Amino acid sequence: MSTFDTVLPLTMLALLVFILFSGFPVAFCLAGVGLIFALLGGMLDMFHPMQLFLIVSRIWGSIAENLVLVAIPMFIFMGIMLEKSGVARHLLEILSLLLRRVPGGLALSVIIMGTIMAATTGIVGASVVMLALLSLPVMMDRGYDRRIAAGVISASGTLGILIPPSIMLVIMGDLLAIPVGDLFAGAVIPGLLLSGLYIVYIVVVAIISPQRMPKYEDGDTDTGDSFAGLLLRGFLPPTVLVVFVLGSIIGGFATPTEAAGVGAFGATLLAVFNRTFSLPLLREVVRGTALTNAMIFGIFCGATLFSYVFRELGGDDAIIHLIDLLDLHDWMLLTLLMVIIFLLGFFFDWLEITLIILPVFRPIVMALDFGDAVPTEKILLWFAIGVAVNLQTSYLTPPFGPALFYLRQAGQGYLSLGDIYRGVIPFTLLQLAGLVLCLVFPAVVLWLPGYLGY
Repeated sequence: MSTFDTVLPLTMLALLVFILFSGFPVAFCLAGVGLIFALLGGMLDMFHPMQLFLIVSRIWGSIAENLVLVAIPMFIFMGIMLEKSGVARHLLEILSLLLRRVPGGLALSVIIMGTIMAATTGIVGASVVMLALLSLPVMMDRGYDRRIAAGVISASGTLGILIPPSIMLVIMGDLLAIPVGDLFAGAVIPGLLLSGLYIVYIVVVAIISPQRMPKYEDGDTDTGDSFAGLLLRGFLPPTVLVVFVLGSIIGGFATPTEAAGVGAFGATLLAVFNRTFSLPLLREVVRGTALTNAMIFGIFCGATLFSYVFRELGGDDAIIHLIDLLDLHDWMLLTLLMVIIFLLGFFFDWLEITLIILPVFRPIVMALDFGDAVPTEKILLWFAIGVAVNLQTSYLTPPFGPALFYLRQAGQGYLSLGDIYRGVIPFTLLQLAGLVLCLVFPAVVLWLPGYLGY
């Protein structure tokens, strides 16, 4: 490649990064930069303006007609409906009751509830706010350390981006041409691994510094019929929903779209079961679903235009050329890619990173060779789950970690921004430890898909 052929697409990428810091809507940033460089490429005879007409057909073929992406609005509907139906409140009540005499029991309840809700909602913002509103006042009343409370709520709420059914995994499957069922199966153990690391950390801290997480001794009255009622209303419904939605996808009984429909319908039934369903509630859920869905698909359209122009200008070749100049062996190159994604997470949301970076990195990853450690046909699956674990940290890393601001808003009067920043540090390190385990021991990701015959 000539120097100019390398510089132009890299300038396009650099300009996008700069404009994203302006706070302008991401979809318009992507589309605007794409259009600017399409015109510039036309002036330099590197891009024909008539090619822009292909963008419409690409948006229609890769987005509007894509049946896999139909699952996204239904998963969003399911998550918002569960948030409003009171399922999470009942779940926290029963977990707090079961673990009330365990050191750090309330913090453990939040982690377990975050794990279960991650397998039913998959929406990080809703999970963090919900966990904060339900558990933060109780934690403060019981004398919990503010940093522990902030870290537990933030980290537990972000599990929804990794544990299936995850919207991010649905999008990754489409971008990398990997069956969503494979990704869901591959993400189960890493998601539970992170949850387990959180639990071990809380137990260790509770034993070493019990004053940071005092035990709750008053709870003897919550027994008998009350306990059975909480079990019936708070634990069984979300568990059954997880089995129907996640089990049907991983077991191969339903497509992600079909399972998402079942999940949306099941979440509505749970609202009816909890006697919280009403027409105003339904309107609120539908409106929230429409707004979130419009945001996601707007970014899809902008990213389609950007990526098409970037590739036509030789962006993929420019990235590969630069990486070839570094002359790194496969493991070092994988480490470099993961470090780049981690650093981008300090400033950008997972959706922006996924749509922009994954199509560029895909040919690079497919050319890697890890011998017997990772079969060639499984490299993309393993890499995708590693990226998913990596991107979970983007919710916790300042200065722009979304989970930090969700918690700051929901925890007004209880937590300062300093408490939140300091509280998430150990959990970010735990997430990085989980990422290292997934990369060093590929079986963590690949065992379940292989066992299920994927």
